[in-house]
Amino acid sequence: MSKRYRFGIILITMAVCLLFLLPTIRWYFMVPKEAKTIALGSREQIKDYASQTARLGLDRIVAAANQDEPVPEDLAFLIARAKRNRGENKTPAPDRWDAPAVVSSFFSEQEAREALEAKYRDDIFALKDLQKNAVQLGLDLSGGLSIVLQADMNALAERTRQLYNRELNDGDREDAINRALEVLNNRIDRFGLTEPVIRRQGPDQIYVEIPGTADPERINSIIMGRGGLAFHLVDTDAAAAFNRHYAKYPDSTFDSGGNLLDTPIPGVPPDVVIRGVYTKDRYGLDERVGYTAIKREVGLDGNHIQSALVERNQMNGKPEVTFFLSAEGGDIFYQLTSANVGKPLAIVLDDRVKSQATIEDAIRDRVRLTGFGAEEANNIALTLRTAALPVELEVANLKAIGASLGEDTIKQGIYALFGGLAAVMIFILVFYKGAGVNAVVAQILNIYFMGSILSAFNFTLTLPGIAGFILTIGMAVDANVIIFERMKEELALGKGRKAAVDAGFDKAFWAIMDSNITTFIAALFLSQFRSGPIQGFAVSLAIGVFSSVFTALFVSRLIFDFQTDVLGSKGLSVSWRIK
Repeated sequence: MSKRYRFGIILITMAVCLLFLLPTIRWYFMVPKEAKTIALGSREQIKDYASQTARLGLDRIVAAANQDEPVPEDLAFLIARAKRNRGENKTPAPDRWDAPAVVSSFFSEQEAREALEAKYRDDIFALKDLQKNAVQLGLDLSGGLSIVLQADMNALAERTRQLYNRELNDGDREDAINRALEVLNNRIDRFGLTEPVIRRQGPDQIYVEIPGTADPERINSIIMGRGGLAFHLVDTDAAAAFNRHYAKYPDSTFDSGGNLLDTPIPGVPPDVVIRGVYTKDRYGLDERVGYTAIKREVGLDGNHIQSALVERNQMNGKPEVTFFLSAEGGDIFYQLTSANVGKPLAIVLDDRVKSQATIEDAIRDRVRLTGFGAEEANNIALTLRTAALPVELEVANLKAIGASLGEDTIKQGIYALFGGLAAVMIFILVFYKGAGVNAVVAQILNIYFMGSILSAFNFTLTLPGIAGFILTIGMAVDANVIIFERMKEELALGKGRKAAVDAGFDKAFWAIMDSNITTFIAALFLSQFRSGPIQGFAVSLAIGVFSSVFTALFVSRLIFDFQTDVLGSKGLSVSWRIK
């Protein structure tokens, strides 16, 4: 392989790694602390912040307009929206875009406030996405969440009676908790370095520790749906009767808590229940958009769903949600759809109607839902894939866990880490002279590559993970030592620079590969342990092995060849004893 080709590979690798590292660099070093606090809040908190800040911003620009002043600097983004409004309305632009001109470009103060709120909302959500793509810190470094989930055995017993016409037994309870543990593990532990702690606590509780910033939204993604996913037939006549009644008696249909009063509603039979229809608002929060009437009896329980995905219709290119049922679920759904062709079917999650679709034909094991936009289709597919817990879970206890290491201790650890690296690099430079420079460059790139892999896969960095990386850094230095000692032996035999470099790398190749391959195999075996710290150490060790081999054998070799063939170096500075 030519030097130009190898150099191109390294440049491309470094550029890709920089792209992976940018979210981490921006989040930890470029985002103000106040903005981080807001971005890590719940969606309700973000909504309150954006709404309140928009009101304050509107008051300021209106006050500036009344005083015939320029647009405040932090509200200058409204000028672009004002220009667009005037272009759409085909009105002439003013000579100067001051506060009065901007305010007059909006149809109303409400429109201006919505533009301000949209800007603040989008900025915070962009920071929230940035944080998700950055390297996370584990419980021992930054704390996290401690959650106790309570299984609702009463709801499970009721579901067992409805679906199987029998009472709940101890075997059902045991199986439900075990399956819930499996689902939670799949949702949380996507990679080895996330290091969650998920274990059973007592007969009907699950204890979960999640590393990283204590973001309440993470809880929703874990126990999303709590298990109450089901399909119900919609009674359109009863829904129309209820909506007529609600329009006539809006103040006496629900109590102060939003619960439907038990007074009989004309046209709504006893086997029908009224449920709210919900969609996601601009903040990703459930927003009720109406009511419908569904059959009390469950048509199909969500536990029969095996997988769900979003596809494109081959005819019109519109998104469709396709999900697959188990054999038993397929039989149940076939009977349900065969008897109700042309009727609407509702997807109900925790007593909230998330979606409705019309049954067009009898369906068995492959179900296709249409009539959605791309974002809604993805949300429905995610709900179908993850919401069907075998037992409903409620948050019994939630608390934020502080880091076991204080901020000062973490700083001391970082100083010790870089101090040790500096000492190793100084030793390499002093002992191996010019060749040590190559080793130092390769070592810096090794750390750079490992950090980028952490950021690329959104791993969580913990103390065991750091230990794994430090171990691989030491192994990378060891690889350079083996190569340099081989070169010294070749120089002692009277060989020139190029021959000594070629022989040094060739003869050291398998010694380095053997040691790293055995370490990699050990890391693979360690990664099979379900214990978070052990698994995190193993995965970080495997990443470091791959990166250190690449830098020691590929990058370092290119530097030597560049010095020989391009710079024309004749001698090899690798020892004080060999000239």
